[in-house]
Amino acid sequence: MKGFFVTGTDTDVGKTIISSGLAAVLKEKEIDVGVFKPLLSGITRDDPASDTSLLKELSQTPLSREEITPFAFKEPLAPYVAGKLEGKSVRIDEIINHWERIKEKHEFFIVEGAGGISVPLGEGFFVSDLIKALQLPIVIVARPNLGTFNHIYLTVQYAKSQGLTIAGIVINGINDPPELAEKTNPALIEEFCRVPILGITPKLKEITKENIVKMVEDHIDVTLLIK
Repeated sequence: MKGFFVTGTDTDVGKTIISSGLAAVLKEKEIDVGVFKPLLSGITRDDPASDTSLLKELSQTPLSREEITPFAFKEPLAPYVAGKLEGKSVRIDEIINHWERIKEKHEFFIVEGAGGISVPLGEGFFVSDLIKALQLPIVIVARPNLGTFNHIYLTVQYAKSQGLTIAGIVINGINDPPELAEKTNPALIEEFCRVPILGITPKLKEITKENIVKMVEDHIDVTLLIK
């Protein structure tokens, strides 16, 4: 299976914007791309504003929202905690079984996690365990400003310690004009993390399909991910 897993250094760093934009650009390049976000918290999958809906719309996959996101919870918390509040528990084998049912429906898949790489998804397993089970390289999405180096470095080192393959980093949401830390962080990250930066994307003033696609086309090296 070709594809990659999008994780973050934190929550609200723009994983879904980047994932859906990459899906749309790959689709434009006539790549048969599917999307999978197995767990969602804080919003229903059918809400037009949900991550699931945006991924489906931009990828143009025929997969249903239920196929894209089989597990959803009401509260905006880590899936493990949100599930416990509802008396529910998701096992990693349930996610894998669902993945096995959909993974042959596309030649290439973009899988999106929840929050950062160490977020608990269920009893005894984290996002990193799911990545290992799916055997996909990861794209790390990070914020651009002061303090992000620490989050990126820790995420990279943890991923390496788990034997995960890192495709690269996307620094998302840089200001115009950029702050001093935003200007200096990319070189610092490449020097110490020794992981390629796939792109540095601007902060979108308006989140529309057209703006997301143009941002990815203009600022992310998609050819590296295809290879």
